[in-house]
Amino acid sequence: MTTTNSKSISSTKNQDSKILQFIQEVQALTLRLFLQLLRRPSTLVAGILQPLIWLVLFGALFENAPTDFLPGGIGYGRFLGAGIIVFTAFSGALNAGLPLMFDREFGFLNRLLVAPLQTRSSILFSAVIYIATISVLQSLAIMGAAFLLGYGWPNFLGFILVLLTLLILIFGVTSLSLGLAFALPGHIELIAVIFVVNLPLLFASTALVPISFMPAWLGWLASINPLTFAIEPIRAAYCGSLDLGSVLVHAPYGDITGYGCLFLLTVLSIGLFFIIRPLLNRKLI
Repeated sequence: MTTTNSKSISSTKNQDSKILQFIQEVQALTLRLFLQLLRRPSTLVAGILQPLIWLVLFGALFENAPTDFLPGGIGYGRFLGAGIIVFTAFSGALNAGLPLMFDREFGFLNRLLVAPLQTRSSILFSAVIYIATISVLQSLAIMGAAFLLGYGWPNFLGFILVLLTLLILIFGVTSLSLGLAFALPGHIELIAVIFVVNLPLLFASTALVPISFMPAWLGWLASINPLTFAIEPIRAAYCGSLDLGSVLVHAPYGDITGYGCLFLLTVLSIGLFFIIRPLLNRKLI
């Protein structure tokens, strides 16, 4: 009995030691990424500046749009704000693979792979934590800019809904970007994919105009676009309507409620992760 208890205690200590080592590895690798950001803060500034320009220019461009142009008669600036917030988080998450790609090209990733890490998944966890933090900070900066421009601020529950929606989107897109960092031959190809995907997904969503304003074919694209499923709950939070049981998207194939948007966004994000996971496991094992 004493021997069994000793083995159990020893096993528990070993498990605790492994968990502690994993946490330390994630902390060290995440700190490294933030130190790189401090040395190159232009990447953070650029991630805020571009969507801010979009917010100001498009808000001014459609400032005098007819009142029946938008659902609920809301101002275009408030309508646009949700789209730009999501676009900011999406763009940041889509760039998640670039630091990993540069580590590959400069040989640092090979050093990590031969290092005595408790688990190589700490490389991915650190990247996800770093990108999620940066993307949320950039989105909060855009929310602050929208508030200063008079486009409003969500209440407390609305703010929680905004953060939750952004984190779900960031998780899925970051998984995709990290997978591309391993699948593509170099950073030129990854940057090309980012440029090709970024703006088309923005325009093929409800970020700039509602589905009712789009031609039929574009309305279909917008109604299956993950960005739309993230934009509409955030837009509802900004409009003060937190009744997620109400219809937020009048899609060609049927109406989608707020809960439906969050469900579809979650399914798509988890689906992306499980599609990319075998590639990540193969490259890191």
